[in-house]
Amino acid sequence: MATTTALKAGKASLKRNLGLWAIVGLGLGYMTPTVVFDTFGMVARDTNDVVPLAYLVALIVMIFTAISYGKMSGAIPSAGSAYTYVRESIHPNVGFMVGWTSLIDYMLLPMVNCLIIRSYLEAVFPPETTGIPGWVWVVLYCILTTGIIYLTMRGTSNVNMILLVFSIVVMTVFVIMVWAQLAGGAGVGTVASMQPFFHDGVTMGAVLMGATIVCFSFIGFDAVTMYVEEAKTPKIVPRALILTVLLGGAIFLIAGYFTQLRFPDWNEFAPGGDMQFIEDSTLPLIGDAVGGPVLMAVLTAAGFCATLASGLASHASVSRMLLVMGRNSVLPKRFFGYINPRTHTPTFNIVLTGLVCMFAIAFTLEMIAAFINFGALIAFSFVNISVIAWFAIRKGRRKTPRDIFTFIVLPGIGVAMTGILWANLHADALIGGLVWAAIGFVYLLVLTRGFRKKAAAFDEGQPVTGFNKTVDPPE
Repeated sequence: MATTTALKAGKASLKRNLGLWAIVGLGLGYMTPTVVFDTFGMVARDTNDVVPLAYLVALIVMIFTAISYGKMSGAIPSAGSAYTYVRESIHPNVGFMVGWTSLIDYMLLPMVNCLIIRSYLEAVFPPETTGIPGWVWVVLYCILTTGIIYLTMRGTSNVNMILLVFSIVVMTVFVIMVWAQLAGGAGVGTVASMQPFFHDGVTMGAVLMGATIVCFSFIGFDAVTMYVEEAKTPKIVPRALILTVLLGGAIFLIAGYFTQLRFPDWNEFAPGGDMQFIEDSTLPLIGDAVGGPVLMAVLTAAGFCATLASGLASHASVSRMLLVMGRNSVLPKRFFGYINPRTHTPTFNIVLTGLVCMFAIAFTLEMIAAFINFGALIAFSFVNISVIAWFAIRKGRRKTPRDIFTFIVLPGIGVAMTGILWANLHADALIGGLVWAAIGFVYLLVLTRGFRKKAAAFDEGQPVTGFNKTVDPPE
């Protein structure tokens, strides 16, 4: 598809200037590779020291779900992700509820990045000695990220890639240093061991609980679909999805494996039983134990860069989801559906996301992570269901063994696996998520005048996303 011009039909449009690796970079940046160190302490505690196993379980679930995202992004090449796919394949009202609930995920992830940045800067500039309160870092961070994304998407991608590459290089150095220490007798004293995956006292229930925590580390691969209208061609998005999941999963597994070998007992992060060390980021503690103050500073810098990259990517993604919901008039169109004709970015949505991010002043990382998982699992579950609804039911592709396997069995496995994570979701996340969903349901009642109309016009010949036709993915 040709690159869009600055104006289309007299209206501003998103600009097609993102290639495959730019989109993969945004996805990996969104996932924040160094988050494996930030949450390592709490996951090790909850899984009885098998963090890599929790990541492996989550990765398997994500692979099946990524396949479903790839199929839907190829069939419906529009921004909006799960919201758009469910609208088109099932019903606009159901799509609205999925989009509304997923907003927990998309709106709060920028706040998670802000919380992590604040914890890093408070570690470097302790409020008790510098007199700088934590809210100052929150405000500065929000201004910086909002300003970059406001100006240009291509510039956002370039900055994201630079930050991402730096963080991955530092993580590589970390793994090499841990390898040398293990060979010297530190930790479990070997670089080849099954202990990070299985040992006495490990239960499947605990592993699944850990998997529900680390699944939020994978949030970002699905956000890749948000850039389908800015990709040089929509055909690269399904490949970008799979590459993002596999590369991100490999990074988490390798880093988690070596960290678990080096720190086989999570109690090392809770001196004197102080659980605050577990609830906050354990990245500085890991860096200090492996390489002293120097590595702690470098690893913290890498974490800072990776988190900033994730902040840029997540901030940009949610602004585009709000754009699609505004464009379809399920949110006020004049505000949420606006694209700046000069910057080709949804500037109002970008500023609004920055303002929401300011609430990082009042929340903790563990609390926000729990709420994010609710929205993510809603999206993952319904995208798998959308594949069945769109291809097997609407398109009638259920007559051959290949179609049955591709469009019913595979997404069915994805639904079942996300169901396992649902069963182990934190109670607070369920309560908070259901309250948010209830608010959305009331709004939907008002929007549809008591379900007497659909959330927006829905016509199979002219999908609400604005595309004249949809396409089936290549065989």
